[in-house]
Amino acid sequence: MRVKKIKVGLDLQIKIVLFICMLLFGIELVNLFTGRYLNQFGLIPRSLPSLPGIIVSPFLHGSFLHFVSNIIPLAIFSFFMLQHGVRRFARVTAVCILVSGLLTWLLGRSAIHVGASGLIYGYFAYLLLAGILSKEIQLIGISLFVGFGYGGLIFGVLPVNPYISWESHLFGFIVGIVSAFLWGNEEHSSTLPAQ
Repeated sequence: MRVKKIKVGLDLQIKIVLFICMLLFGIELVNLFTGRYLNQFGLIPRSLPSLPGIIVSPFLHGSFLHFVSNIIPLAIFSFFMLQHGVRRFARVTAVCILVSGLLTWLLGRSAIHVGASGLIYGYFAYLLLAGILSKEIQLIGISLFVGFGYGGLIFGVLPVNPYISWESHLFGFIVGIVSAFLWGNEEHSSTLPAQ
């Protein structure tokens, strides 16, 4: 299914990124001051009561350090994703959260999986490949920046740390690659004015 590329102005792009960051920060504050109470709603593989965790878990974090380590690349990658158009941003975000979450639920280790890392890895993979496929100079530049600046993320898909959900990293990365092949090379359809 084709996803038309609709660009939005810089002001709206910044507002979208700030909204995402403030939403996650608000959830983090509640989680912090309730002793990580919300993490019980994270994703537990193959647990039927945990199915809502597929959607909820990207908004929860295991610690404040975990939150900070995710929010910065999430903000940067969200802004870069918006350069591909707001509809693609929304589509890739939804697909990365749902599909990588479902794969983690089906195949992940038995633990509580929380954090935006699966989404970050989905964005990372999409941004690496989609810019090249688009053949647009600006988007190729973003691909190169992400590759050189964040290329080390690729090692996060390996099971090197038992306390890190490498499964969500791996599945997010795979979903991002597939999304890039599906939607990365479609042309602009229109541009919305800055708001």
